[in-house]
Amino acid sequence: MAEMDITSIKQRFGIIGNNEAMNRALEIAAKVAPTDLTVLVTGESGVGKEYFPQVIHTLSARKHNRYIAVNCGAIPEGTIDSELFGHEKGAFTGATDSRKGYFEEADGGTIFLDEVGELPLSTQVRLLRVLQTGEFIRVGSAKVQKTNVRVVAATNTNLQEAISTGKFREDLFFRLSTVPITVPPLRERKEDIHLLFRKFASDVAVQYHMPAITLDTAAKVMLENYYWRGNIRQLKNVAEQISAIEESRVITAEVLARYLPHETTGSQMVAGEGERTSHIDERELLYKFLLDMKNDMNEIKQMLRSMGLQTAPHTAHSAEPTYAALLPSHNSESESAAEEPMYADSEDITYQTPEQPSRPQTKEQMQREAIIRALRNSGGRRKEAADALFMSERTLYRKIKELGINE
Repeated sequence: MAEMDITSIKQRFGIIGNNEAMNRALEIAAKVAPTDLTVLVTGESGVGKEYFPQVIHTLSARKHNRYIAVNCGAIPEGTIDSELFGHEKGAFTGATDSRKGYFEEADGGTIFLDEVGELPLSTQVRLLRVLQTGEFIRVGSAKVQKTNVRVVAATNTNLQEAISTGKFREDLFFRLSTVPITVPPLRERKEDIHLLFRKFASDVAVQYHMPAITLDTAAKVMLENYYWRGNIRQLKNVAEQISAIEESRVITAEVLARYLPHETTGSQMVAGEGERTSHIDERELLYKFLLDMKNDMNEIKQMLRSMGLQTAPHTAHSAEPTYAALLPSHNSESESAAEEPMYADSEDITYQTPEQPSRPQTKEQMQREAIIRALRNSGGRRKEAADALFMSERTLYRKIKELGINE
């Protein structure tokens, strides 16, 4: 298709930008428009997938017939079949009259099924029949009807994953994706980001009779390198917020940063070809793991103290190692962290009681014996046992269940 044709399509539908991937998507839409082939438009939420079925319908021979857009995710599962295929009077409670569905209303035209991945499986079977034979049956009827409808579907979900989990029919996927069109996310259209921002800012200025905001050089760089999780929809919201709130019409990077959520900015969220890394999440998970491990060790130490076990520091003259030497130190903060072991292999722990000779014990065995001893000392009263073990009653119940204690 000629470059002039792509430009005219952009002007007609208000599509801004010169990104190569976006131009390719528009070119495919224009080429497939004169046919009746089914088209599946994929892309993240907010990238502008809704423009493509409009382009296809307008450039097709069906342009003088109806174009109906249906958000499949917004219709309750119990009524989706009735909405798409119609129903007969008395088909269900509240069906006081017969009603045409969208496929009947759009006969000869185009129907756009947005968020097609949200369709329930029963509706997917009905849709597959329409695509294969052009036939459908109203809810509550036995009469087969015909329709001549061009279907364009769109989704922001991975239908291949939905197929693998049994949420989407594979045969329907292949029927819908006769011609696939992929709309690129905004972060892969860096050359278009400032153009779009300027357009949105200009629209607000015209609507509310105010000077349009502009970005300085540093702000433009920040805008282009932001991740834009919400894509064009998020960019438009940011442009409108700044236009309405900021008094200065020249926006700096410092001002712009206040309108960009911190959790999705910076190099931590963008790596390679737009792929996000998870450095923050990994650090938080590691910190939580270490904290949980320290709490477990402190819990064991408290249990051992309640049992009257030795907790004296281990020395070179000790006949056997004691448990205290394997726990984090609670002395003054000036002690080196390197001198405080974080953990020890539980199977190497040795402890002593006045009644028993020393023997190796695992963490679970020690917990079990401590809980049993506390329960016996409290006469089976679990609240008193929990207090003696320095834990909540809820935690004690959980430990009793986990360790299979029948006291």
